[in-house]
Amino acid sequence: MQHARSLRRAALLVLSLLSACAAANPSAGVAVARRHDVSGAAAAYLIARYAAQSGDLATASSEFMRALAVDPANKALQQEAFLTALLAGRPEATELARDLPLNPAADLLLGDEAVKAGQWAEAQKQFAALPANGVTDLLRPILIAWAEQGAGQTAAALTTLKPLVEGTRFRGVYALHAAVIADLGGDIPQAGRLYGIAQASSGGPNLALARVLASWQARQGQTAAAQATLAALATANPDLAIAIPGLQAKAAERQIRGPADGVAEAYLALAAALHVQDSSEFSAILLHLALDLQPNLTPARLLNAEIYQTGNHLDRALASLSAVAGSDPLAPLVRLRVAALRSRMDDNKAALGDLAQLARQFPRAADIPSMQGDIQRIEGHFSDAVAAYDRAVALIGTPGPQNWALFYDRGIALERAHQWPRAKADLQTALRLSPNQPYVLNYLGYSMTERGENLAEAHKLIERAAEQRPNDGAIIDSLGWVELRQGNVKGAVRLLERAVELDAEDSTVSAHLGDAYWAAGRKLEAQFQWRRSLTLKPDPEQVAKLRARLRDGNLSLRAAVPVNKAVQ
Repeated sequence: MQHARSLRRAALLVLSLLSACAAANPSAGVAVARRHDVSGAAAAYLIARYAAQSGDLATASSEFMRALAVDPANKALQQEAFLTALLAGRPEATELARDLPLNPAADLLLGDEAVKAGQWAEAQKQFAALPANGVTDLLRPILIAWAEQGAGQTAAALTTLKPLVEGTRFRGVYALHAAVIADLGGDIPQAGRLYGIAQASSGGPNLALARVLASWQARQGQTAAAQATLAALATANPDLAIAIPGLQAKAAERQIRGPADGVAEAYLALAAALHVQDSSEFSAILLHLALDLQPNLTPARLLNAEIYQTGNHLDRALASLSAVAGSDPLAPLVRLRVAALRSRMDDNKAALGDLAQLARQFPRAADIPSMQGDIQRIEGHFSDAVAAYDRAVALIGTPGPQNWALFYDRGIALERAHQWPRAKADLQTALRLSPNQPYVLNYLGYSMTERGENLAEAHKLIERAAEQRPNDGAIIDSLGWVELRQGNVKGAVRLLERAVELDAEDSTVSAHLGDAYWAAGRKLEAQFQWRRSLTLKPDPEQVAKLRARLRDGNLSLRAAVPVNKAVQ
């Protein structure tokens, strides 16, 4: 099956609003609430749980607080009430945190309250209480060091981080924070040495390091180096290209202006790392804490929006981004993300309007016509999508590995627009730029199979994709389909049955299994799969084919599987 990507800027994670660190037992909580059901506490608890799972934090927090009022000593309820109050931004979270000494999020919140009040000794005390294991063990020394720097103890802060900077585990992160602490403390030689370690240990450009390093370089009179540091971001991450001019214009501005900013940046770094590891629970908490300390931390808002978007809380994702000021150097990137969100919300007219305005403001930004092409392709306007992708390709100049997706997307639009020679050339270009991309391998191989073109080569391409994505229903479907086209009915049935298990709601997969069953002489099962496919929202062209199958059987199937001897 052809496996087209959705918008490239779609979110990556599922949002769970009750942290793993809560360790609450739902059934025990319900039992407790029922035992004290004087004023609807059981109902409050159940409403709270449902609201939390639905992303309605305000309701969840209110209902957990109502249930907790009935049984204030219940630790499970305290944990859940605290976490939802924290994420909902309710002031009760601080009071609840004082009764949860073993909850890392509570320690972090109390530490942050001390940071905001300038109570540095109290902040050190709270951060020191964090568990010396797990994810908070990574944060603990950085937070303590920032509290020491806040108290004017720059030398003590650098001493706290020194053994970690000299180590090998996460050396770059610790060196970066140590460098900024030295920089703020006026120790210029030490700052320069530590910035060098951070840069050498980074493993490649990233936004946080590049902005802090460029600020240092620009303030040291190294203007060209600062510009180059920021320009390198676009090579590593093409999505950032639209923001590079704004970042370069404000290169000299300090990104971390004091301890509160340093703590917020530490939270963001860990949240991003957990995000990559599909651990969105604690990420959501860390992002809330970061934005509470630094509301203008735009990368935190972008990551927050991704988490909300993956959880399908699109209105919350938009709200997270709406607070970004137009003067922020990342504002153009935010506007691109907003357009993608509006498209996800089926408001493509508004999304295309936003993109048209951006195109006028940034006529050299390839991301804008690329996203216009994405939206038009999703809407089925394939010729318009091709034209938009053509503009994007013209803007990128010499393509590099980071541009594979643009040629893949244009190849899909060209194939759907019945321009196969150009489509094939683009898919092959995408494969040259990124030789092992499973979706490119699959799309090219499947498209060749559909046309009966070099089935042996098509089989090799799809097989390479399946080696990387053995549990992807669309790719296993393609492998079964090419087997059927090559006459291996038994192997096709086995693979297509597996594909249906993996992707039971896809009409193409069910239709292909029906074709394989018919080829194997299992006609009743074939007709069942074809009828089932008709219930799974097939496109109009596929509907006509399925009805022909049900009406004509062998006659309509011969064109689809011309080399399969079993259907002759």
